[in-house]
Amino acid sequence: MAITSANQLELLQTAEAVAREKMIDPALVVEAMEESLARAAKSRYGAEMDIRVSIDRKTGKATFTRVRTVVEEEELENYQAEMTVEQAKQYLDDPKVGDTFVEEVPPVEMGRIAAQAAKQVILQKVREAERDRQYEEFKDRAGTIINGVVKREEYGNVIVDVGTGEGILRRNEKIGRESYRNGDRIRCYIKDVRREARGPQIFLSRTAPEFMAELFKMEVPEIYDGIIEIKAVARDPGSRAKIAVISYDNSIDPVGACVGMRGSRVQAVVNELQGEKIDIIPWNDDQPTFLVNALQPAEVSKVVLDEEAERIEVVVPEEQLSLAIGRRGQNVRLASQLTGLDIDIMTEEEESARRQAEFEERTKLFVDTLDLDEFFAQLLVSEGFTSLEEVAYVEVDELLVIDGVDEDTASELQARARDHLDEQNRKALESARELGAEDSLIEFDGLTPQMVEALAKDDVKTLEDFATCADWELAGGWTVVDGERVKDDGVLEPFDISLEEAQNMVMTARIQLGWVDPADLVSEEGETEDGADGETEEASA
Repeated sequence: MAITSANQLELLQTAEAVAREKMIDPALVVEAMEESLARAAKSRYGAEMDIRVSIDRKTGKATFTRVRTVVEEEELENYQAEMTVEQAKQYLDDPKVGDTFVEEVPPVEMGRIAAQAAKQVILQKVREAERDRQYEEFKDRAGTIINGVVKREEYGNVIVDVGTGEGILRRNEKIGRESYRNGDRIRCYIKDVRREARGPQIFLSRTAPEFMAELFKMEVPEIYDGIIEIKAVARDPGSRAKIAVISYDNSIDPVGACVGMRGSRVQAVVNELQGEKIDIIPWNDDQPTFLVNALQPAEVSKVVLDEEAERIEVVVPEEQLSLAIGRRGQNVRLASQLTGLDIDIMTEEEESARRQAEFEERTKLFVDTLDLDEFFAQLLVSEGFTSLEEVAYVEVDELLVIDGVDEDTASELQARARDHLDEQNRKALESARELGAEDSLIEFDGLTPQMVEALAKDDVKTLEDFATCADWELAGGWTVVDGERVKDDGVLEPFDISLEEAQNMVMTARIQLGWVDPADLVSEEGETEDGADGETEEASA
């Protein structure tokens, strides 16, 4: 088949028809045609030649050219597509390396095989252009809701026609009791759009918390306008959900706005989610207050927050325990997801028993170590003293407020506490030396003898060993395993060492050893902080 004047315009007409059908740029189709004709020409003139084809966008005329590039003589490899400076002088005036010589060659006669190959090239290019267009269309729609039509079901996954492409609703992204038939209309959340070899993959979800948030945005104009913000969502898809909202306009109640007149707004969301029960909770920056709201409808007596461990203890009356935990732990699990905290729920009786056990344990500590009678030890505990260090080093005035304690008694108490602590330090130091701890570690500022003993038991016996430790290895942290937060115990965790303190001690050790230049820390302070945060986050993620 030769490209004659009779069918030159057909090239452009074909390109426009294909582009219109596939909704892509006609120029892309023409470029595909140019590449396919160039390949056909190479099969005729030789694969080593650099044959290029240009199709005039107005007349459809195809021009075949051969291109040769000027290269250094020692780099000459392809004699058909390259030439030296000396060889180029017969074609070009003052040739230089990198110049090209272009000459027109006669159009080729395309046989059946060449025509078929050209067709395949065009189809491939058109397919790629179509995939690129689909990806560009949907990549910016990730995080939004889309309406589609169910096409088919494959191994529990639902294939959804979303207009100019197909989305996949995986089995684990469907609400449990939902079933679909071909032709059913479906509303989904676009969770992710990926560019893959077989085309853009559009992953849909109906279980994502963001799906519920987007549904509320569609039903509640105040959310769409930004007057009300959805701060957090926790879902047990198809069963129950909790959503926390806050209003930036004091005249608008966020919970009432989301519920709507006679529950019309929230009911529209419930109907879309197959009857999923939704608790709408007012957001509060104070975590304990927010948690009390999140555990509704259960009533909470007391909340104790441990910010460092991101744990919270909730005390409820005995009759409220089952309501706070919920069916199969659903209520407390959703509240935990909503607040981002691990929640321990106990009854008032359990909390009272635990406090009593702690009281007795501290009383026994003071009786055994300070040689006090039980009544006097209980007085110390009642005043808030929890350790020997507090008794030994507290201001004397704080001891004098205890009934029956005068200056002489306070001095005697502190002397006994310090003597006991000194004896503990001496024994710990002896034990650490027996375990092999070196003076470089023992004399390191910030480490007590008990800390050195604990490190030596963990085979950290020199300052070099200490400097190689990570902050979480010393202070402890949290790791997420299979969706559950697991505690990583730190060597110095029993001594209440924070991650920040552990970072500072390790960095100080590295500076003393000459591993780190303090000047670099000053000049790159921001970068150093980022690195430390990253290490901590990795340990506690």
